[in-house]
Amino acid sequence: MGVSLYDYQEDAVNRMRDGCILCGGVGSGKSRTALAYFYTQYGGQINTKNYVKMTSPPDLYVITTARKRDKLEWEGEFAPFRFSLYPMKVVVDSWNNIQKYGDITDAFFIFDEQRVVGSGTWAKTFLKIAKRNRWILLSATPGDTWSDYIPVFLANGYYKNRTEFVHEHIVYCAGMTFPKIDRYVNTNKLVRLRNSVLVNMDFERQTISTHDDVFVDYDMVIYKDITKRRWDIWKNEPMTSASDLCYGLRKLVNSDESRQIALLELLEKHPKVIVFYNFDYELDILRSLGYPPGTEIAEWNGHRHQEIPSGDKFVYLVQYVAGCEGWNCITTDTVVFYSQSYSFKVMTQAAGRIDRLNTPYKYLYYYHFKSRSSIDLAISRALASKKNFNEGGFANKYYKPRTGALYT
Repeated sequence: MGVSLYDYQEDAVNRMRDGCILCGGVGSGKSRTALAYFYTQYGGQINTKNYVKMTSPPDLYVITTARKRDKLEWEGEFAPFRFSLYPMKVVVDSWNNIQKYGDITDAFFIFDEQRVVGSGTWAKTFLKIAKRNRWILLSATPGDTWSDYIPVFLANGYYKNRTEFVHEHIVYCAGMTFPKIDRYVNTNKLVRLRNSVLVNMDFERQTISTHDDVFVDYDMVIYKDITKRRWDIWKNEPMTSASDLCYGLRKLVNSDESRQIALLELLEKHPKVIVFYNFDYELDILRSLGYPPGTEIAEWNGHRHQEIPSGDKFVYLVQYVAGCEGWNCITTDTVVFYSQSYSFKVMTQAAGRIDRLNTPYKYLYYYHFKSRSSIDLAISRALASKKNFNEGGFANKYYKPRTGALYT
């Protein structure tokens, strides 16, 4: 039996080239499409009745998330390509270990859930690998700013180095003690270069997603007192930064009993739910709720790495940073965002955990718990604009001019 792809995946393979970013929504099948590109580059043919063998394929390296590596997700995608027929080496490893492969030559690399932004170790090693091997990148959200594309542009030879890119396209704010980008210039060229590396998958989802805001209460009196006095009521000490203030306000609103009641009420309608949260104090609350009898509770966070329950009633508690990507679930149609993430990209990745090609559900339900407090509404506005929430900007009105100190 041959290797089969959906029409939109085959179309993407035909438009791909070495050095491209395969861009598809979460659940669109980027892994299979990337492997199909590799397969066709060495004589394989897709959507044929019988399997067509490759000719002298090189070693294949897949750099992905630690969770995808540990759960052997890529190994599941390898099956139809029959790599065991060839003497080639196939390696799947995490971004944390990318430095181990900096000296590899004449191989093919697939970089999954692309992490090559900035100028750190991962980006430097990526550039070293890109000079000596064939490669492609996979991403659902390839870049928030033009600077995110610098490593990919360098690897494609569009610029000699980062300095050349900065000189040609970046204007920094004047009078700042640290470099802060004011604006980008000559963006027509940047748009053209981005279009040359992005291969968008023309993926029309069969699912219908419903996003509902669930408004819950909060203690307005204590909230106003915290914003006025900037006093940490839990530690009984003053708040000294914008981060402290935002954390305290969020802890107050996220801990409100009405949020807990809203979740328990939802479980009456949706007995199998994935719950995303941010903070450990939320986890403590979620662990201790009086869930309906027979409900299985499991977690994925920095403390526990448990599998998704398989029963008819379950609550899977997932911390955003630890579990917003690298896994999927097709046994539920419901996600609850118990609190909001600051990051639009993280929220998008989290929502995609249940929106998969092979989900049996047509309708998917997402519930966004939030209060009408100023901080929850500010986060919502940022996410609605596909931006990340900025703590400093929100708390700025509570700072003294020049000194940056909080009012006393």
